[in-house]
Order: sequence, then C-alpha cells, then structure tokens
Amino acid sequence: MTPAHPLDRPVWSMLTGRQAHLAEGDARAVRIDRGYGVFGAAADAGAEAQAALAALVPDDGEIWIVEGERWPVPGGTREVKRALLAQMVADGAPPAPRAGESEIIVLGETDAAEMAALADHAKPGPWGARTHRYGPFFGIREQGRLLAMAGQRILVPGMAEVSGVATWEDCRGRGLARTLIGHVMRAMVARGETPFLHSYADNAGAIALYKSLGFRIRREVHVLAIAK
Repeated sequence: MTPAHPLDRPVWSMLTGRQAHLAEGDARAVRIDRGYGVFGAAADAGAEAQAALAALVPDDGEIWIVEGERWPVPGGTREVKRALLAQMVADGAPPAPRAGESEIIVLGETDAAEMAALADHAKPGPWGARTHRYGPFFGIREQGRLLAMAGQRILVPGMAEVSGVATWEDCRGRGLARTLIGHVMRAMVARGETPFLHSYADNAGAIALYKSLGFRIRREVHVLAIAK
C-alpha cells in the first residue's frame, strides 16, 4: 500500500524510510524500537500483514497505528482507543525569534530523567526511555529547573515532525511553548525540511496556537491503539 504522500501513512513512511534503523519487523509490518515509543504499521490491511503487525504487539504494552484512513483491528488484538488527529503542515517562513530565545538550550542524555518527568506530567504523546534520542530537543531552564521542552519525532522525505512539546503546569501562560516551537521550526527549515505536527482534532486551543505559528491543517488522520 504505497501512500500518495508520505504523511498519508506517517508511521509506515517513517519506519521504512529515514528512520528504518529504529524499526523492528519485516516487509509485512514494522514497529519502532520499544525504547523510543509505541508506533507501528502494517504494509497493508491484508490478513498476512495484519497478522505480522499483531505479532509485534508486546504482551504488556500497546502499538499505536496512525493512518490516513480508519484502520481495522488486527486479529488477535483488541482496540484500546481510537481518536482523530489534525495533521498540520507549515509551508511558509517560520516565525521570527521571540524574546527569551537566548535562554534555549539543547537537551541531551544528562537531561533524560527530567525530560521523562516533564513528559509524564504534560502528556505530549507516547514517551519511552529513549524518546529523547529522536533528534534535537530544546528546552528552557530557570534556576536549574527544566520548565519546558520541544523537539522532533517522525522524519519523512523533506519533512520533520515537531513533537514532545511540554510545559509544567505552573509555568504555562508565559509563551514558553510558542518560543520553543518556533525555535524547532527554524532549525528544521535551516536543514531544508518542512515542519509538520499532529494534534488531537478536538484540541482547539493547541490547534489555534499552531495556526498562529504558521501551520495549516492538511488533513485528518486516524490513530488506533491496540493491545493483545
């Protein structure tokens, strides 16, 4: 099942393309290295590929399937949840730097525990022990405390996903997320990549923020979480 556009099947495009080195599985179905997260995809909705995907579901965890079309539940698995996502793309120039840009730092291995704690608090999406290694993550600290972060996740030809946007609740309302997202976008554009992202389709506040940063809704995509 070849997608008309790599973003129509973002996880399949990711794990059979630029980030194939993170994939477990074969030509029938793949899932991402479990330390990075829970995403997986089948080559198509046929019985053989669906069975291969079901075999990649861990006994004690889930696989999240992100597709342009509603995806059937593979045999031998159960539906945990379904949701609609707004897939958004920023085609134009990235936003100009904001005040506080000089405070942004690159996050790495020494920050991993704090990043995981912030992700557990803010719930920006699935987070694993190695999620911080997806690519450049940036943060803002104040008096040593990591207040907010943002980075990247899915990479497809010519495009990179803004992801992991998280702020401690007591630090919200200060424009930290806006500042960090703009910084991530400029870094992507400087590399010749178009930024994109996903937001739950009913999260009107987040979608309004992303639109103000230059993102437009490209289409809706479906997420299906499955377990044994």
